[in-house]
Amino acid sequence: MSTLTAWERMELVHGKNRPTVNDYIPAIFTRFMEFHGDRYFGDDAAIIGGIGFLSDTPVTVLAQVKGRNLDENKKSNFSMPHPEGYRKALRLAKQAEKFHRPVICLVDTPGAYCGIEAEERGQGEAIARNLYESMTLKTPVISIVLGEGGSGGALALAVCDELAMLENALYSVISPRGAASILWKDGSKEKEACEILKITAEDLMKFGVCDKIIKEPDGGAQNAPEQAADSIYEYLVDAVTRMKTVDLNVLLERRYQKFRKIGMFTE
Repeated sequence: MSTLTAWERMELVHGKNRPTVNDYIPAIFTRFMEFHGDRYFGDDAAIIGGIGFLSDTPVTVLAQVKGRNLDENKKSNFSMPHPEGYRKALRLAKQAEKFHRPVICLVDTPGAYCGIEAEERGQGEAIARNLYESMTLKTPVISIVLGEGGSGGALALAVCDELAMLENALYSVISPRGAASILWKDGSKEKEACEILKITAEDLMKFGVCDKIIKEPDGGAQNAPEQAADSIYEYLVDAVTRMKTVDLNVLLERRYQKFRKIGMFTE
């Protein structure tokens, strides 16, 4: 596993050359067709949703979009979804349930957008609804954290049967800068906060949050995007094959128990 510190991984996943879902989707899924809109307000470019084939299996893909340049980031709101993005994701997840398609979620966001307009359109309710509905969704759900998994904005696509993380990915309840601002009233201490938050894939495996670490090429996924995509593909094929053989009631009970047992505390 990687010997990089949490801060070094943070810098790596923020690198402009790190592969995004726009690289992974065409490499992993065939005949992908994107769907748009939440049927309430509009479309949100921060979340791609659609149907494709994973090998020979039809699946629904829900993915948070990071850009490589300023124009791409402006289009996807810097991967910070609005409520209509989460409602689009839920609409397609319920469609997948109806047609018994596994749901594949690709997580890569610093967090949900917290602007006034997002709050006015029900950001909190949209995220909460995704958490509620995903827990009992009657089809397999697999989530992969590709780079950043920030707070509830990531969790809205990460209530699943199995959560995997790329080797250098991070998954956190709050950004290191936000944590430093709360703990020490000094955002400049974000590097120190990053190390104590325990947000690396290895940390989260120990806590029972992450179920699988997907190895990255030496130096990170940006050094060999095709190799990284192949590793994700192999993991997904194996996970979907395993889950298709599990009785639905057993699958739902395991999902419930997975989240019941997460957490460590002392008295």
